[in-house]
Amino acid sequence: MGMDSSSAVLVGDVMSTPLETVSATETVAAAAARMRDNDISGLFVPGNPVGIVTTTDVTAVVAEGRDPEAVAVREVMTAPVERVMTSVELTEAAAMMANYGIKHLPVMDDHRDYVGMVSTADLAMELA
Repeated sequence: MGMDSSSAVLVGDVMSTPLETVSATETVAAAAARMRDNDISGLFVPGNPVGIVTTTDVTAVVAEGRDPEAVAVREVMTAPVERVMTSVELTEAAAMMANYGIKHLPVMDDHRDYVGMVSTADLAMELA
């Protein structure tokens, strides 16, 4: 089967934008509120290293009996994170997520700026 680039769906076509972020110093409660308000399941955490915090991380804090108002994002975020370029085919991003067992990938443009996030929910809608 030939590679017909015109039919390939790229990460840049389906990623969530703008990239929703949260500071590593903010509370898990603040991150949870931002995810709820934006109806998303993950937030990008800028910095060095960059990270990601997800609803799974928030759930873990609550399940452990910790106070989301007292726990900082940096304590529960995943960092460093895998990332993907806007020009990558969606199927390749899906394979990366499966291989790494992750549900979110921050997306970089050609200037290596973070510009969006692609999630398994984005994949499900596009590849269904």
